[in-house]
Amino acid sequence: MSAEARTRSDGRGGSADPGATLSLLAEGPLDGLTDATRRRLLQRTPEGQPGLSAAVASILDDVRARGDAALREMAERFDGVRLESLEVPQERWQEALTGLPIGVRRALERAARNIRRFHDAQRPKDVSVEVEPGVRVTRVWSPLRRVGVYAPGGRAAYPSSVLMGVVPAKSAGVDEVVVCSPPGPAALPPPEVLAACAIGGADRLFAVGGAGAIAALALGTEAVPAVDAIVGPGNRWVTEAKRQIAGRIVVDAPAGPSEVLVLADGSADPALVALELLAQAEHDPEAAAVLVTTSAGLADATRRELAGLLAHAPRRDIAATALASHGALLKATTLDEAIAFAEAYAPEHLSVMTADPGPTAMAVRTSGATFVGSAASVAFGDYLTGANHVLPTAGRARSFSGLSTHHFLRAWTVQEIDQEGAASLAEDVALLAAAEGLPAHGAAALARRSR
Repeated sequence: MSAEARTRSDGRGGSADPGATLSLLAEGPLDGLTDATRRRLLQRTPEGQPGLSAAVASILDDVRARGDAALREMAERFDGVRLESLEVPQERWQEALTGLPIGVRRALERAARNIRRFHDAQRPKDVSVEVEPGVRVTRVWSPLRRVGVYAPGGRAAYPSSVLMGVVPAKSAGVDEVVVCSPPGPAALPPPEVLAACAIGGADRLFAVGGAGAIAALALGTEAVPAVDAIVGPGNRWVTEAKRQIAGRIVVDAPAGPSEVLVLADGSADPALVALELLAQAEHDPEAAAVLVTTSAGLADATRRELAGLLAHAPRRDIAATALASHGALLKATTLDEAIAFAEAYAPEHLSVMTADPGPTAMAVRTSGATFVGSAASVAFGDYLTGANHVLPTAGRARSFSGLSTHHFLRAWTVQEIDQEGAASLAEDVALLAAAEGLPAHGAAALARRSR
């Protein structure tokens, strides 16, 4: 039976299926996937809106030319608010922190502590090597001076994303961390975002969103200082703006709609598998949620559980759209086949629910973050484990890493060569320079032999 055979042309299963109301992109054996469906599963980059690249380029040019005036006009046009000031003073952060429900504040402070512990431990050590007598090469790490953290708005407030950007930057030793987040109806970012800036230790906050915020951080305006790196997730406009300024300053890995691949065998609890799929599907209509299992029974039970959860989900419309567009329940013949598909899929989040999850988890080297065992919900990593939740999506985990302390550092080499080393190197350097047609290089080296 083909992967699509269990899904009618309208995307719904047969009437005898308890999960008949659940629509998925693909379902059935892995080896039954058509080439077109496999491509849709593996190539998850959202289709660009017509003219998006040109529209973003126009925003960058406008901010470059008119600075703060352009940002204020964009706030009126896109956010429906008139900004008296682009910058949000720290007094407002403290007011928001004071007004935060005590349980939420305690959870955010706990998250910040764990993020700091894990990211403090990532700080690399300088390396110094005497490669030959008289020749010492040292690689030195130093924090960037100023970085920008983008905190998305729109459908919800994301204080956790503030912490995931600000706290690692501070762990790296960055002098100044500047946050940009879209203004809400009160002409301010949500109070949870303001409070997270205070908890995380940000230095400045601007009520600026979208591609305009990326332009302001990259180029600088009268109010917004130019930064050395920009990190943080965002919508297509933000992602495209980061792509266009990537050659000017450092940006983190492209982070699109959320996604999870659950790799499981017959030992997994279908209720837990279904919850993991729904938890990512509720993020965004373009989110991806896939189960790959060696157990047909688990796939069927997961379908029933997922259909039941979806029927009563508060964000049902969003999750249903995501599952229909990028959801799948796939059956592998062997665990090796499942692992090979997971490697090719390169998910943002990999959840391994097998009888012996450790070796299976380590066999997949292309995830943004891996969660080992049924107890390890992706939701824990989204908020409290201390690992970073800003991760590569759409298969980019094959090349990119998630956000870490390293994104806020740069390294350079220091080369110490004494007279003995210079005398030893000079002749061979001159030979290589001559071979490349660069005689002044050779002369510079040979001049050091006897000084």
